[in-house]
Amino acid sequence: MITLTAVGGVALVELGMVLIPGPNMVHLVSRAITQGRRAGLVSLSGTAVGFLFYLLAAAAGLSALFAAVPVAFTVVKLAGAAYLAYLAWGMLKPGGRSPFAPDQDLPPVSDARLFSMGLLTNLLNPKIALMYAALLPQFLDPQGGPAWAQLLQLGGVQIVVAVTVNALIMLGAARVSGFLATRPRVMAAQRFAAGSLLGVFALRTALSRTPASA
Repeated sequence: MITLTAVGGVALVELGMVLIPGPNMVHLVSRAITQGRRAGLVSLSGTAVGFLFYLLAAAAGLSALFAAVPVAFTVVKLAGAAYLAYLAWGMLKPGGRSPFAPDQDLPPVSDARLFSMGLLTNLLNPKIALMYAALLPQFLDPQGGPAWAQLLQLGGVQIVVAVTVNALIMLGAARVSGFLATRPRVMAAQRFAAGSLLGVFALRTALSRTPASA
């Protein structure tokens, strides 16, 4: 059984991660603004299934694999850090874009495509891979029962927080986008803050230790 401290810790970590604009948020916001809230919700359902995939993989021993083969974790974390740095540069560079200023020419697609795009975007999201492989194991209690059972519970907390916050952001995306569109300075500040946070997270990811040494 997991402790309330572990629940609170995972919830806070996930809240911090989900509020940092990344692939999931950019995809969901773009679809909600260009194709409507229903399209955003369909995409979010694919994202939720992606979370479940990672959760089951973690319960099956993904973190144990990275602890046993540190080079595998190193490859994943460096690839994730590079990707996050790329996203940060995309916002910070001259002419960069905010996730709340998506491509208005994004073509509408079917529900099946929306679901699969949401799923693949999440599966290829390095933040989520690192969450399950490196962060959740740090909240395990040696006296709390089987590790796989604790991971399932902690992963459940992460999924509830992630899906809820993403849904709220996505449902309010059109209003936020309209507000920022008429205030270019605020849009620029939001883009700079988001890009900076992504850059900090990229650095922290690159410097993180393996689960075995954490």
